[in-house]
Amino acid sequence: MVTTLDISIEKTTKSRVGEYDVNDVPFGKCFSDHMFVAEYADGKWQQAYIKPYQDIPMSYAMSALHYGQAIFEGMKAYKNEKGEVSLFRPDANFRRLNKSAIRMAMPEVPEDIFMNGIFELLRLDSAWVPSSETGSLYIRPFLIATDEAIGVKASETYKFIIITCPAGKYYTEPIKVLVETNYIRAVKGGIGFVKAAGNYGRSLYPTKLAQQKGYQQVIWTDSETHQYVEESGTMNLMFVIGDTVVTPGLSDTILSGITRDSVLTLARDWGLRVEERKISIFEIIEAHEKGILKEAFGCGTAATIAQIVGIGYNGKDYPLPSVESRKFSPKVDETLRNIRKGREKDQHQWMVKVP
Repeated sequence: MVTTLDISIEKTTKSRVGEYDVNDVPFGKCFSDHMFVAEYADGKWQQAYIKPYQDIPMSYAMSALHYGQAIFEGMKAYKNEKGEVSLFRPDANFRRLNKSAIRMAMPEVPEDIFMNGIFELLRLDSAWVPSSETGSLYIRPFLIATDEAIGVKASETYKFIIITCPAGKYYTEPIKVLVETNYIRAVKGGIGFVKAAGNYGRSLYPTKLAQQKGYQQVIWTDSETHQYVEESGTMNLMFVIGDTVVTPGLSDTILSGITRDSVLTLARDWGLRVEERKISIFEIIEAHEKGILKEAFGCGTAATIAQIVGIGYNGKDYPLPSVESRKFSPKVDETLRNIRKGREKDQHQWMVKVP
């Protein structure tokens, strides 16, 4: 799908970048100078523009607020040691956004609008991209329904928006997770495989309960039996059992993570055995008891690799081997960082330089 729209640009009269240390800001709290907006109406994309970051005027009757037509992506830009800014696998984010759009009865975003919007933003706001070892510019493209009407139906108007923010590590320390056996994240035939806003809203209360018990996140289990693990918080979930990297197989209840795919690709590159399949919590506990559960970690765009050092289940905690003793996930983390920084060969051509 190709739709050529000229992007009109209104630059800020005064950059705010000097007000912050972009290499040391909390995740998701400090936003860059500009934002991108494209508008959809009458069955087509009408206009695209960049303006200084600001609030969006909207009606309290806006469809997204009442009926949940809201989807998003999470992606990052990095600054290598030469000072060049590149995106990590933006084509995969583009495809996944439109996969979400189709499921949520929303119009697909043309590739040129998606990519050119990001490129123009990054050219304007390149000074906001951190140069630190673990820093990045987090990019949030999202699509919302904008009809000003009450009534359950697909909206006829939409806005596609991109905002960005400098970011460091999402989790500054390894985490403990609680296996959730009451509440559910996703059901078969539902929307667990797309990045719809509602998926995240429904996760907050169970996560709050887990945090009150001393855990940082939950492990979601299947809705039918609560025996099979699916995701951890907002991340895909992986284990190293013996000499095998094991992760839940993709389904309509599990998000197809781009970091997940990258981790599995590296594992196969290194000749490791990889299994994408159902994994029961009982298998995890048995592997722990046998001493062959070597690693557990979450992976996602925001966190990259989040080490799991303890799993709680049915009133008992199962401590995992120290992060220092782990071999696979720290190597993955370092390799991805080196690829993004331009220190290691990008053999899969994951990095896309901003033109």
